[in-house]
Amino acid sequence: MNSLVHSQARLIDALDGSVLAGAELSARVTAAADELSALPDGVLFARMSQDVPSVLRYLGAFESGRAIAMIDPALDADVLAGLVARFRPAAVLGAEGDAPEGYRLTGTSWERISPEGVKPHPDLAVLLPTSGSTGNPKLVRLSRSAVLHNAESIARVLGIDADEVTATNLPLHYSYGLSVLNSHLLRGATVVVEANGVMARPFWTTVETYRVTSLPGVPYHYEMLRRLRFDPAKYPSLRTLTQAGGKLRVELVTEFNDKMRAVGGRMFVMYGQTEAAPRMSTVPAERLADKLGSAGPALPGGSFSIRAEDGSEITTPGVDGEVVYRGPNVMMGYAENEAELAGGDEVGGVLVTGDLGHLDEDGYLYITGRLKRIGKVFGNRVNLDDLEQVVKGYGPAAAVPAGDKVVVWLQDADAEACKAAARTLSERLHLHVTGFDVRQAGDFPLLPSGKIDYRSLEARV
Repeated sequence: MNSLVHSQARLIDALDGSVLAGAELSARVTAAADELSALPDGVLFARMSQDVPSVLRYLGAFESGRAIAMIDPALDADVLAGLVARFRPAAVLGAEGDAPEGYRLTGTSWERISPEGVKPHPDLAVLLPTSGSTGNPKLVRLSRSAVLHNAESIARVLGIDADEVTATNLPLHYSYGLSVLNSHLLRGATVVVEANGVMARPFWTTVETYRVTSLPGVPYHYEMLRRLRFDPAKYPSLRTLTQAGGKLRVELVTEFNDKMRAVGGRMFVMYGQTEAAPRMSTVPAERLADKLGSAGPALPGGSFSIRAEDGSEITTPGVDGEVVYRGPNVMMGYAENEAELAGGDEVGGVLVTGDLGHLDEDGYLYITGRLKRIGKVFGNRVNLDDLEQVVKGYGPAAAVPAGDKVVVWLQDADAEACKAAARTLSERLHLHVTGFDVRQAGDFPLLPSGKIDYRSLEARV
């Protein structure tokens, strides 16, 4: 398993219908690799738009052994400037505007003027920021073998082959979107490069035109598809739905699973983190109905354990603790500056996830919350993910800390629903109702990954 791009793989540009496949695709990837190899030592930053040039730059870097960091093209200019200053990339590919100090604009790239730079570790292939468009992100260091192993594992459990067709409705700088690209190219499938998301009519035209067979989405996408009364019978080529990027409400898992089974299709629920390149588990489609709420067993080659607060392993099924994953797809570690790009594997294939959960008697994982998603109500610690689940009957919810109380946003709820939700929280947690400030909200602010942007919501409190 040396190459990410199978000889049968195809890229289709949804803008004009042009196709890259076989020898032509290989030649374009090689040309991109040759161009990148002429750059000085250092990591490459790539502003990853959902277009063919971005895909070719990524593949050229990966195939030639150049470490490449996937950057959101909408990243705040100050955050990007901070990253450039800390990591001194050889170039920022797909750049716009004036080059920063120490760089020159060449075509659509900022190229570093100085030839001197830190040479990344030879195993290092892909770097992904740990946060969205704000903050001071670290970079997750993923080895070539981790990326390839994860792509192969996902392709195996989903049954991806050369007949599959997917589209880039998820951002390519987002680990889940990149994983979809990798797992399909590895197996010789077709990837339609499409810039629109599932809420845009052009995306569904793409599904019909190119007979897309699989659709990935995060929980927000499924909430929106439910609003749109999505019916897979209208798209007969579409036979697989996959979901990751957070826990989807059980009723929506049931609804979409039933819809897909009714037309002979499948639904897969998955769990992952960027630090695991990125996926760690998948619920087999045939077990989804009887394992509702589960994230599934570990992928081939991986394993889960549950750790107690004192560091000991919990072996009793059903008992919560911190989820620990072990596998060949785990990151090499983090990097906060240029010098750390040269470092080797610092974690030994062990990822302490920061998620709370338990295993059942069959080894299926159930995620129950985040260690860091904690708020306080009158001094009492509460799990914010749990609060969202308690009020899920009132609609999509997002809970954030607010001093000694919690603010819970309810999407498209009226005033009466908000009052009722506050009473429900008070009764369930046995805390006074004034500790729960339940507010009406329109559409939640989202990160480019489609996940809820909790930082933006906290800023509104």
